[in-house]
Amino acid sequence: MANLYKRILDSIPTAAIVLDGALRVRYTNHAFRVLFRSQRPKGSLREVISCGEREGECGKGVRCAYCTFRGTFLDARAGDGTAFRKLILRSGEEGTLSFRIKVTPLGKLYLGILDGAYETEIAREMYSAQSIQQRLLPAAKGREGTPYSFMYIPCREIGGDLPDVYETEGETMGFLADVSGKGISAGMLSAFVKAGWDRSEVSPARALIGLNAKFQELNLDEQSYVTAAAVRIDREKKEICYCVAGHNAPLLVKSFQGIDEIVMNAPPISNWIPEFRYEDRRIGYRKGDILVLLTDGVTESRNQKGEMFSLERVEAVLSRSENAERFIERLKAALTEFCGTFDDDITAIAFDLI
Repeated sequence: MANLYKRILDSIPTAAIVLDGALRVRYTNHAFRVLFRSQRPKGSLREVISCGEREGECGKGVRCAYCTFRGTFLDARAGDGTAFRKLILRSGEEGTLSFRIKVTPLGKLYLGILDGAYETEIAREMYSAQSIQQRLLPAAKGREGTPYSFMYIPCREIGGDLPDVYETEGETMGFLADVSGKGISAGMLSAFVKAGWDRSEVSPARALIGLNAKFQELNLDEQSYVTAAAVRIDREKKEICYCVAGHNAPLLVKSFQGIDEIVMNAPPISNWIPEFRYEDRRIGYRKGDILVLLTDGVTESRNQKGEMFSLERVEAVLSRSENAERFIERLKAALTEFCGTFDDDITAIAFDLI
């Protein structure tokens, strides 16, 4: 019967722990061990919750007097009744997570139930996923090749935009993808795009064709797709080689003559036209020009009145910006002032053409 009870407790998402009168852990269920990433189901409290204290025995260390977890069981033991507390779990890069614990006497034992532990574990996983996605982003500013600056503001913990800047055969490559959907599903698809994009390919069109071929292997429905814009900046020829796949927002080039909007009619990466052959196009530039890639989340962001930020506002910001860094700073400030909060991911990359 005891094994049956253990199997039942191991199957529920609520974290549970049982201590004896000496505050030794007698049992933890599966949800508790996952939450605390514990390798030991029983033993000293320090061993089970991995508190990090290394001095002295469990309960006699420097930080043991401030252990909220231990203090809750001490309250229940001293008062011989139920005790409640809110616990704060600090997990480094995973952020600060909180939940409540209720301790109830069971004869000579004490049962601790963690309210919100399941949600806490989900939040922990979201922090981890967010941290991984942050590592997919390029450096904040370009230090080699063509100077650049970018901004990336996901509307949820996990975003669906993917900016990337890198060097291939001595030339600067820029890539900006916007996947369908939001949240976790969009994050998974953006991770696929990151893995499937061929950084060794110097032709933006051929790289998009390769990504499209890999997308077909996923066998997703027609509601799943990826829009993308890719560029290669040839500093020797003073030329931009570019290709766009279903990207609504145009490429922008600011020169002494004004701002050019580069639009290319081609389908997104999807199963809509599986064998579509993307083609490279080229446009010249002069030293001092600024090249901008952005997602439609920028132009289509709305304020409380329902008005869109619009391409015209983007171009107004670009027209008074002397370089890529100033453009990104001003664009972010203008969007924040106009919208306040965002319903879509906001991403833009700007290059100082040299």
